[in-house]
Amino acid sequence: MQNPLENSSSNPFEIAAEAAAAIARLTGVANHDIALTLGSGWAKAADLIGETVATVPATDIPGFSAPAVAGHVASIRSIKLPNGKFALVLGARTHFYEGHGVRRVVHGVRTAAATGAKTMILTNGAGGIKETWKPGTPVLISDHINLTASSPLEGATFVDLTDLYSSRLRAVAREVDATLDDGVYCQFRGPHYETPAEVQMAKHIGGHIVGMSTALEAIAARESGMEILGLSLITNLAAGIQKEPLSHAEVLQAGKDAEVRISALLAQIIAKI
Repeated sequence: MQNPLENSSSNPFEIAAEAAAAIARLTGVANHDIALTLGSGWAKAADLIGETVATVPATDIPGFSAPAVAGHVASIRSIKLPNGKFALVLGARTHFYEGHGVRRVVHGVRTAAATGAKTMILTNGAGGIKETWKPGTPVLISDHINLTASSPLEGATFVDLTDLYSSRLRAVAREVDATLDDGVYCQFRGPHYETPAEVQMAKHIGGHIVGMSTALEAIAARESGMEILGLSLITNLAAGIQKEPLSHAEVLQAGKDAEVRISALLAQIIAKI
């Protein structure tokens, strides 16, 4: 069956509204307050932030499909937080390199906004350029450089990206852990890892983190009026910074090794938002 977002004449915001209505119907939660996309290493945070009200297969929601990457879960969860608010956890992230188009990449974010979420937390596993960052280090995203040559914005839609990754929310995160460093995230198209020369290019233009997600989602979240917190788990040093070849197995292992600590960190941050 063709995904409705693949029809160029369809309205992606209408499909997001349909998806939000389906989430409300299937979870029994009319509105959500905060949304999370949990990348490699971050998934266990969903078990720590509150009481799971409902878990829905992503494929039951219009516009969603099962994730194509090991380490990502194919479900959408509604969680009641201790303060009575509701969090929407998006396990079905579509990456740009899957070739489904940018509408599919940002559908989760637009759906979250349509459920009422005002805060979007975007997490990922990524390569670090700073040699002082060891695998397993969580880093706040302070800004990004979009190297995908694409945008989720369509037509004459002009959106200011100043303070895209909320300085207020980063300050909240540092109330939990004052040692958190931050850096500029560079989104490459993937799915191949960056070459050492590309990593040096990213470094010279102001990047500190390299990965294959997040930037396009953040732009769509800003367009939808959400406040954004971005967090990267440094799963490895980037190509040419570390001397060993890169592998997805290494990324998964680093995420597994760090998940207890970083999930607890994220849960504490959410409790303060």
